[in-house]
Amino acid sequence: MKKSLIISLLCSLAATLPALAETPADLTDLQMAHVGYVADNLDIQYGHLALALSTTPAVREFATTMISDHSAVNDQALALLAKLGAQPEDNFLSQALNAGGVELVNKFSALRGAEFDLAYAENEVAYHKAVIGIVENDFIPNIENAELKALYTQGLVIFKEHLTHAEAMLAAVK
Repeated sequence: MKKSLIISLLCSLAATLPALAETPADLTDLQMAHVGYVADNLDIQYGHLALALSTTPAVREFATTMISDHSAVNDQALALLAKLGAQPEDNFLSQALNAGGVELVNKFSALRGAEFDLAYAENEVAYHKAVIGIVENDFIPNIENAELKALYTQGLVIFKEHLTHAEAMLAAVK
């Protein structure tokens, strides 16, 4: 799995963006909040799957970190939304992530052993690169709410650490 399914989905989605007249940067704060929540939930789901299917220590350690860290970020996001009395808003990007996530879980579920470990590790590297790019280039510069911007800025630091950890995991399973 050289290219993450999510990355492929986002690239194909990008080709249709003129028809949608929306880009990630055009999303509202509440839509961006929902994308973050969906992306975190997907990585939590992938982590649980990795814990169920892998016996490789590097993979299991990474998966445990993903579950813990992304759950914490989501808890902070939900607390902020509750404080603001707001609800996240579904949008083209969160829908694409959900659809791609279902497909990816189905593919991962059919894999075992080293094949699963490699696919999971490659996906995590690609997934974190994509998330970092969108958060850094599209979301943070365009978020209007200072608290949401601070949450994404804090999350970006964590996502970059995850990328480094994912790259080390990938090297360990190759």
